[in-house]
Amino acid sequence: MTKILLVEDDELFRLGLRMRLQQETTLEIVAEAEDGEQAVELANRYPLDLVLLDIGLPGIGGIEACRQIKQKHPNLPILVLTSRSEKPLISRLIAAGAQGYCLKGILAESLILAVRSVAAGASWWDQTATTEIRAAFEGNSTVVLPAKTEESLENPLTKREQEILALVATGKSNQEIAEVLYIAPGTVRVHVHTILQKLEVRDRTQAAVLAIQKGLVAPELLIN
Repeated sequence: MTKILLVEDDELFRLGLRMRLQQETTLEIVAEAEDGEQAVELANRYPLDLVLLDIGLPGIGGIEACRQIKQKHPNLPILVLTSRSEKPLISRLIAAGAQGYCLKGILAESLILAVRSVAAGASWWDQTATTEIRAAFEGNSTVVLPAKTEESLENPLTKREQEILALVATGKSNQEIAEVLYIAPGTVRVHVHTILQKLEVRDRTQAAVLAIQKGLVAPELLIN
């Protein structure tokens, strides 16, 4: 059972989300918040597998709530749901530690897939957001990465690691990557761990960002 904290200030929209998510037998809404402060408080109170977070919140706002939650719970996945898709916003979300981003107009089935993927450890970026991310990295990017990764570097990854990193960057879980490449999920986990060590990044999201920013994988591999 995936335990979810649902954070949304629009009561009717939150009700609709709760009803749809609870139709899935493997998803459980364990708490709901209406503002950023309450989201941080509830994230500290409940054992969670995922935070589904609107960023247009009253109080400290969604991005700051995301940052504070990740500070105390670095391994807790956060999936952002919003109506905005500007490049600076996406960069701030990545810097705050969000693992995923969906626009509010997303199909219900796609949202369920995004929730499950992010809860399983994958990153998930809305198609519009992914386009913005790639466009941002072709020019000047404000995404904050560890200091060593900001330096130019030669590609340290093997061909197989590049293939896996490309699939990570498109939001696929370990299980999905294993199915695409016809290898065991355990093998994927080992490769992902090696990739994170080689790139000296802390998580899959930073690895995906670096893959795009530094051109560590062929562009054709990044097509969803």
